Amino acid sequence: MHKPLTDVHVLKETEEEYVANEPEAPAPNHWRRQYMRGLSTTTSQGGVYYEALKGSSNSLVKGSRNFRPGSMRKVRRRAVFKNGDCNVLQKNLTRRRLRFLQDMYTTLVDTQWRWTLLAFALSFILSWLIFAVLWWLIMYTHGDLEELHLPHNQEESGWQPCVSAINGFTSCFLFSIETQHTIGYGVRTTSEECPEAIFMMCFQSIYGVMSSAFMAGIVFAKMTRAKQRAQTLLFSKNAVICQRDGSLSLMFRVGDMRKSHIIGAGVRAQLIRTKTTKEGEVMTQHFTDLEIGADDCGSDIFFIWPMVIEHKIDENSPLYNMSATDILNDKFEIVVILEGTVESTGQSTQARSSYINTEILWGHRFDPVVVYNKDRQAYEIDYARFNETTQVDTPLCSARDLNEIYKIQEGFTTPDICRQFSPSLSGRHKSPPISPLYSAKQQNVVYRWQFSNEI
Repeated sequence: MHKPLTDVHVLKETEEEYVANEPEAPAPNHWRRQYMRGLSTTTSQGGVYYEALKGSSNSLVKGSRNFRPGSMRKVRRRAVFKNGDCNVLQKNLTRRRLRFLQDMYTTLVDTQWRWTLLAFALSFILSWLIFAVLWWLIMYTHGDLEELHLPHNQEESGWQPCVSAINGFTSCFLFSIETQHTIGYGVRTTSEECPEAIFMMCFQSIYGVMSSAFMAGIVFAKMTRAKQRAQTLLFSKNAVICQRDGSLSLMFRVGDMRKSHIIGAGVRAQLIRTKTTKEGEVMTQHFTDLEIGADDCGSDIFFIWPMVIEHKIDENSPLYNMSATDILNDKFEIVVILEGTVESTGQSTQARSSYINTEILWGHRFDPVVVYNKDRQAYEIDYARFNETTQVDTPLCSARDLNEIYKIQEGFTTPDICRQFSPSLSGRHKSPPISPLYSAKQQNVVYRWQFSNEI
């Protein structure tokens, strides 16, 4: 489970803005200790993303003493929400409605269910009414609706109608429904008297089959689209950074709730942050691929139980120069994507999530969730521990500084050197040994790493 955060994790949280009912009152320091806890979210009309603090009127958690009632905290912008929805709005599109109508099938599949069902019902009702009017015009021009030619007078007058048992528009509407859906109650039937009636019957029958297939395809595609399968693919609430095999690594966990597996599952991760080019161009949404893998299998995984995806922070990583304080103060977002083929339907699916800087736990490690049950003779997955982490001893310096410390300590094993300079491992801190082999720059690196641990 989560352990209390140390003061170092929240030392310089200066870019967070707090919006409260009493703006003149300063924000308490202990509010900042909760920046990695679970908070309820709301979205304003202007597109600004807010989070309701615990104990506020908009929060899911009531009765907390840590926050004033009605307090709202403005968090940093994100491109992808935790549920996978993209936080993107479009405006000033020319001929937008015409373009969407030209791709009617995709429009109806992407729209909400109420509009799809409304279009489904109107497609049948309007077609029944339109063909009923056409049948009524055929009867009217042929003279079948005159008083002497109605069904109860046809035996006396010897009149042969285009369609039998037609008394008015209501009869034409009922006949339109029977013809389009080939119901055939056996009362109203066409005759050889009117060629236009025979043509209309054939045309409406063909239209009925096509419209039914089109609307059924829309409903089926909407029910089986990949977005619904992605609801059972899970991402951990937080990402963590800790040491693994002597190197700092960024890790997050993915899981699948269903027994039907994802075939050919692959995971990708991209970093979104601001970048300034050599020419001075500011790219506010610059994407950078992160090299990730699960164990020693790369990004392609055999997805039968929850797995921890790891990004090794090395020289090729954009996080190489970032320390724990830099992670907290910088503005960036890591978008993670899980793709694969659904085993039961054969359709491709994609699940998305993201982690902003305040959702990354420095010095934490995921708890194991897969254990072998000897009684049931099977592996069990405890999803109650899916988001749980354990705090572990981790240097607060950047991966680059950590590698420099390892280099200047050549001749010693890495674990011993970490214990020598880490206050959490060695108890009272001891100054690094002064050696003539160390240059002034190398000694400054050691002292800088020592100072970051003391903080």
